[in-house]
Amino acid sequence: MMDAAAVPLDDGWRQTHLGRLLGHAMRRFDERVLQLMAHDPEVPLALSNLAARGQISAAHIHITRHLGLQGSRLQELAASAGMSKQAMGKLVDQCVAWGLVTREADARDGRAKLVRFTPSGLAWLRGFQRAVTQAEAELRQAVGAEVATVIALGLEAYASA
Repeated sequence: MMDAAAVPLDDGWRQTHLGRLLGHAMRRFDERVLQLMAHDPEVPLALSNLAARGQISAAHIHITRHLGLQGSRLQELAASAGMSKQAMGKLVDQCVAWGLVTREADARDGRAKLVRFTPSGLAWLRGFQRAVTQAEAELRQAVGAEVATVIALGLEAYASA
């Protein structure tokens, strides 16, 4: 067995390993989605202005990606997004202030609250769908249809393993 101290360190691998590349790609994709939403005339003006000024971040996109159309409990939303309940609670508070979501009593449990999209939030969600579709088309154009398909299949297989 080789002594770990005897292995020469090469710093380049830290910049090029798959995890780092996936992180860069996701940030680029999310930034493009927010940029498209900031210029979508069908997204409520207040929300598109927040996106244009960088007030809405990829963290806020977690709510857009994970909030069920019928509403979700905060704990479910946080678990789905891979965040703590406290961190998700802060994001939800911001989104309530922006008119994106509401907190309503949960009919199944009077102690719990459901987070739901407002009508403006649903318009935001439709804008998110358009932006994701456009960003995916741009990715396909940039890397080619075959490579994009292989990326999608590989990521799907890796995520479900």
